[in-house]
Amino acid sequence: MKVILTQDVKGQGKRGQLIDVSDGYARNYLLPRKLATEATADNLNTMKMNDKAAAEKAAREKAQAEEIAKKLEDLTVLVMARGGGSGRLFGAVTSDEIASALKAQHGITIDRRKIVQEEPIKNVGTYTLKCRLGYEVTGKLHIEVREA
Repeated sequence: MKVILTQDVKGQGKRGQLIDVSDGYARNYLLPRKLATEATADNLNTMKMNDKAAAEKAAREKAQAEEIAKKLEDLTVLVMARGGGSGRLFGAVTSDEIASALKAQHGITIDRRKIVQEEPIKNVGTYTLKCRLGYEVTGKLHIEVREA
């Protein structure tokens, strides 16, 4: 019997996959637990439409990520931090501070977890950080740290 999985089933497949299983397994396990639906013409058509919509959404989000990466190349974000006067900062500049400064200065919203810091920023100066924007798109973010 052919069924479409509505949830991931260990040993069988992932959600949205069309698989062929024995009739008893489908009737006694998959269908009563709502882990799968029978592969009728309507259900197959719905599955194809969902796959098409998901692919369009992924393409749209990838295009947005590439657009943000292109914008980040030209920007410099100014981050003010408390310092001791000799170029050293009290503490470190966090990715949360960088994300909020980017939103305040340039209106671009990036989740703080997407900003990658190789090492903590503890000195005044300019830095270049990577931003993982999803869909294998990375952008470079230029930051200037000054004492407040």
